[in-house]
Parts: sequence; C-alpha cells; structure tokens
Amino acid sequence: MASKSGGKVIELASADLGAERLVGELRQRIVNHELPPGSRLREQDLADEFGVSRARIREAFGILEERGLIERIPNRGAIVTRLEVDKIKELFEVREALEAQMVRLAVEKSPPETWDNLIDLFGPSMEDTLARNDFDAYAQANYQFRRQCVVAADNEVLRNLLDSLYDRTQVLIRRLILVPGRMQEGMRQHREILAAMRAGNAEEAERLKRDNIRSARDWFNDYQKYLL
Repeated sequence: MASKSGGKVIELASADLGAERLVGELRQRIVNHELPPGSRLREQDLADEFGVSRARIREAFGILEERGLIERIPNRGAIVTRLEVDKIKELFEVREALEAQMVRLAVEKSPPETWDNLIDLFGPSMEDTLARNDFDAYAQANYQFRRQCVVAADNEVLRNLLDSLYDRTQVLIRRLILVPGRMQEGMRQHREILAAMRAGNAEEAERLKRDNIRSARDWFNDYQKYLL
C-alpha cells in the first residue's frame, strides 16, 4: 500500500504500521522542517495517510511529546514545538555537559586509532568542502563525529538523552552552519578535539568539546535574529 505526503509517496509494508516507524517518519519531517514549528498535526489526516487507527497515531504522538518534538494543547491538538530563545540557551547548557561527557567516555573506552577515520574526514579534504560551501557534507561530517562518539561512549542512557537533544536542535545546528565563518571555526575546533582524542587525553578532549559547544552558543547569541 502507498500513501502520499506533499507529493512524496511513502510505501507502507503493512497497514498495521508500528508506532516506532510512525515516530521515525514524523520525526524526520519535523527535524527536516517539512513540518516547521507551529505546524498542527491532525490525527485523522495522519491515520488516513498511513492507513492506521487514530489510537496508533496518538501512541506515536505520545512518544514525540516525550522527546520534546511536539506538544499537545487542549482544544488545539498536537503542535510541532516552537523553540524560544530561552529554551534554546537551556539546550546549549545541557548539550555542553552531555557532549563533553560523551567525548570523555569515548576516549576512555576506545583505543587511539579509533579516531583515525574522523581525523581524515576533517583533514585537508574538508578545506575543499568548505571552499565549495558544501554545507550538507560538513553537516554530515559533524553527524558522523557525534554518532561515532556516542557508540564509543557505550552508555545507553547517555545515548538516549543525546538523541533527544539532537532531534530538538538539528534544524538550528544546520542553520548555524550557514553563518559565514562558522564552518571554518567548527572545523578548527573539531581538529583540536580529535587531536586530543587520538592522544588519549580524555580530560583535554572533554574541555575542548565544552569550548566547542560554548562557541556555538556564542555564535547563536550573535546571530539569533537571523536564525529564528
């Protein structure tokens, strides 16, 4: 069975689509801004689109609400969460603590050569990527860095917390990359972090990751009127 969304056809393996698969599809639409902040999610429309019951849609909404991607408002239904400036600053504070801990654990639990592929990724070829203003390639490199660190940290609680944070901040992170000079600064910071990780210096890598997140927060503060 197939259904359409915005001209895109979604192939469904079964009419009985699991809540996690529903969550995965809706999550992608939210973080990719196909469903921008403030968008209303209508149970019946989604039930018709995916060929499932409204109860299954409500189950998916519950998971999305727990992850901070939507909010359910009495008499209005489900709305894609709109992040306010104060909330974004709070997310930066939490990211600083959790991502720094992620890097520290990743270094402590992994051999130094684990990071060689990322050192290559952020090496000279990345300078060509930045010269071409290939924002998608740079964003993907950042994503690969985070995912590899999360796996190496080997902490399920931390991974779940970070996944929730990334879902809520991914659009902002991608917008921040577009600010002139931010990619170049981010590349320099990642090279420093990776050098400390390759040296097995978990404490220094943790400190540099904190600096990296604080820097991103400062850039957001300077350009927030263009980013929101």
